[in-house]
Amino acid sequence: MAVLGLFSAVRAARPWQRVACAAAGFQGRCLGKSYAVSRAQSQPTFGFLLDIDGVLVRGHRVIPAALKAFRRLVNAQGKLRVPVVFVTNAGNILQHGKAQELSALLGFKVEPDQVILSHSPMKLFSQYHGKRMIVSGQGPLVENAQILGFKNVVTVDELRMAFPVLDMVDLQRRPKTMPLPRNDFPAIEGVLLLGEPVRWETSLQLIMDVLLSNGNPGKGLATAPYPHLPVLASNMDLLWMAEAKMPRFGHGTFLLCLETIYRKVTGKELRYKGLMGKPSILTYQYAEELIRRQAERRGWAAPIQKLYAVGDNPMSDVYGANLFNQYLQMAKHEQAEKLGSSGLLKQQPSATQSCASILVCTGVYSPKAPGSTEPAQGEEEPPFHGHRDFNFSPGLIEASHIVNDVDEAVQLVFHKEGWAL
Repeated sequence: MAVLGLFSAVRAARPWQRVACAAAGFQGRCLGKSYAVSRAQSQPTFGFLLDIDGVLVRGHRVIPAALKAFRRLVNAQGKLRVPVVFVTNAGNILQHGKAQELSALLGFKVEPDQVILSHSPMKLFSQYHGKRMIVSGQGPLVENAQILGFKNVVTVDELRMAFPVLDMVDLQRRPKTMPLPRNDFPAIEGVLLLGEPVRWETSLQLIMDVLLSNGNPGKGLATAPYPHLPVLASNMDLLWMAEAKMPRFGHGTFLLCLETIYRKVTGKELRYKGLMGKPSILTYQYAEELIRRQAERRGWAAPIQKLYAVGDNPMSDVYGANLFNQYLQMAKHEQAEKLGSSGLLKQQPSATQSCASILVCTGVYSPKAPGSTEPAQGEEEPPFHGHRDFNFSPGLIEASHIVNDVDEAVQLVFHKEGWAL
């Protein structure tokens, strides 16, 4: 299926109320109301979707507010008081490795099935799992691809070794003698982009070779085929925040380069069979399911009705959460129409009723920093850092709430839900 089709019905944005708690200092008052704090609940009806980079950590350094937040979220027995899923657009690590990393940083046991990497929803694309795919990125690429279900992958480096004359930018890596042509290399049937690679020029060149040759880069074709081979990609972040003072290029920047080169060379648009990671609705549906399973394992009978997505990137975290909230509202409306017309529901509706976006100021977003979404003087709207295939709806980058950090985000939610801090 083409995941992009999920967005066609939810492109019209509506204004989102913005509460600048960061500017005034969070005092338990937002939206003009004060929230009474009741005793701690035993049956949560809400859960958290937490971004990692820029919210919990900066590079390999934990943000102090994250430790404070989890002292509120974890009970005396070391168990979470409410369901939490970590939703990151990173993908250059194994799921259990990311869980171990978070456990060491945050001081409590994080299970692998609480972590969603940018490419995790690729498990659902079973129609491509048997195809021979070239995989691009870094880290444990082959192992990650196999965990996702892909049974036959070849890395960019393996392709480069098979056809050394393809990689010609670095003079030091050019072959000194002309190798014999290969006729025994099986055709590649698709492209799998799991994250930004290390040597961009090599990956861009060889992926283009695969697309232009219909998977036979050693032979080439007189005319580039179109439609081209299927392309699956994850992590559309143009920028992300590490230890540096300014945001760094993300995989979204690499995708932008690939799309631009393909269009310049062929005159046609590069098309994706699937785009995963925030702000894809599919990623939030996947997270919603993990939240539900987590609640069931803990024996929480009350359905999880509200999700609070905490992030630092307006173009991925906020846009995605607001887009998913629109999707939920539309789904409820459609279910109500079915009930009204037929008298019964033919499909079990989701228990989730809303997804609120909370923007923190510890990462990509800062009201006065380069890369933030604040419009410059004289501009009517901020530059769109989102992916080409997501129509820019200014209302969708307006967070439901803005706070200083993740600890203030947890306090805000607990006050709204009447939970003890």
